[in-house]
Amino acid sequence: MEKDMVPLLGDEAAALGALHAGISAAYGYPGTPSTEILEYLIEAYKQGGPLAQWCTNEKTALEAALGVSFAGRRSLVTMKHVGLNVASDPFINSSLLGIKGGLVIAVADDPGMHSSQNEQDSRFYASFALVPCMEPRSQQETYAMTREAFEVSERFQVPVLLRLTTRLSHARAAVQAGQAREQNPLSKAEDKTRWMLLPGFARRNYAALIEKQGDLRVWSEAHEAHTLELEGRDPSFAVITSGLGGNYYEENLEDLVRFRAGKIPARLHIGVYPLPLTLLRRICAEAQRVLILEEGQPFIEEKLRGILPSSCVISGKLDGTVHRTGELDPDLVRKSLGLPPRPSVLAQGITIPPLPARPPQLCQGCPHGDSYETIKQALKGLENTAVTADIGCYSLGAMPPYGVPESIVCMGASVGMAKGAADAGIPHVVGVIGDSTFLHSGITGLIDAVAANTPITVVILDNAIVAMTGCQETMVPSAKLRDLIRGLGVPDEHLVELEAKKQLISENAVRLRAEITYPGLSVVIFTRECLEAARRRRKTR
Repeated sequence: MEKDMVPLLGDEAAALGALHAGISAAYGYPGTPSTEILEYLIEAYKQGGPLAQWCTNEKTALEAALGVSFAGRRSLVTMKHVGLNVASDPFINSSLLGIKGGLVIAVADDPGMHSSQNEQDSRFYASFALVPCMEPRSQQETYAMTREAFEVSERFQVPVLLRLTTRLSHARAAVQAGQAREQNPLSKAEDKTRWMLLPGFARRNYAALIEKQGDLRVWSEAHEAHTLELEGRDPSFAVITSGLGGNYYEENLEDLVRFRAGKIPARLHIGVYPLPLTLLRRICAEAQRVLILEEGQPFIEEKLRGILPSSCVISGKLDGTVHRTGELDPDLVRKSLGLPPRPSVLAQGITIPPLPARPPQLCQGCPHGDSYETIKQALKGLENTAVTADIGCYSLGAMPPYGVPESIVCMGASVGMAKGAADAGIPHVVGVIGDSTFLHSGITGLIDAVAANTPITVVILDNAIVAMTGCQETMVPSAKLRDLIRGLGVPDEHLVELEAKKQLISENAVRLRAEITYPGLSVVIFTRECLEAARRRRKTR
């Protein structure tokens, strides 16, 4: 490894890029595959670096970053793709503000849903907000683009979205780092109307955002992340790549040239957005067929269908040439290019049986397992019941041997859905949510239920940590959770705390059943520390 080269995950490369860009603060909410960005920055903060903090949810994280930008300093926000849904209100509106200190939102998409409930593509959010999006294809480019994103944000006075994907976030490669930049001086925004979205000001700011689109397109057209390959290429077949799609195409290029008798397709790699329309029109000018290889949803492909003449055949995810769901990989790209499968070497007569599925499970001895056994016993014999659950380790309670939750939708939905199910007439409804998820987005649903005295039982599984994403600290410690819930209006006589232990399951089931059959709102908190968190705590000591 060369001098000054650092082996980094893609997430860590983004974090180091932000540090070297001179950020003053970083905020986020943990979510795979983005978690390691802020974890890296938190470690740097402990060593005297800029402020880095976990927040209650992605919305509060982005709003804190907006406050840093308002003060003239640079800030980074981190989240996974579904977290951007939570932060979408401040994100969309931030495009209308006079961003002063550079603001970058690093969003890690999860094509293939390795640890997510959908495959949404964050490029659509950037397009919707009319702000730049940068999509690196390597750890080195991630570092460089993150640094540049702050410059772009301050130049155009808009936030910039940095789009990562799972394989890039969690793969490690050597990165050549540059010199760190100083932090911006404190310099509050002078024009208050740029930061107040009252209708009169917002209309003016929106018109200014529309005027910027031409300059943003000029910036994009000239960006070095785009690679246009026309000279000596076959112009009748054009391949357009983005992100990791470019890597997988190049991995198959040698075989593709041999397969096409030496003809190399024309090729355009896209690295930043808005789309470089001039480059797209140039590569497609003589093309009879265009193949788009992009990680995620058919963002470029859908745009192209409105740009190119109808005589040009466009192939990609919409016509089935490229697999529509899951991640790209070299073999899928190979098939899309029309290449035969790579030869495999197997001893004669040997067949490989299909590998058994390995669904995730709760850790042996996890307190959630005892809590779910308690819920099963408490519901036994009751007619017309419903159990709504949420996102977190306890989602695995839907798997054997428990099979308790009947719905898992998004962060906080367990409480809101429990209220709706009760409103619809189901008499015995239990909403199951974790302690961190409750703070993230379950509180507001509980406030609705308190106001209506909806007859539901909200079960909070308090393991004193944000377990699924690597044991980050919760925003409110377990000792204060009861006071918080009492303050929302839940009466003491129906705010019950139970210890999640195997030897207490029968006793706890009796107490839980009493709350489930109570014709009003109740909250039951199951408490016991996460096993993994306890191990880490002992190891740290």
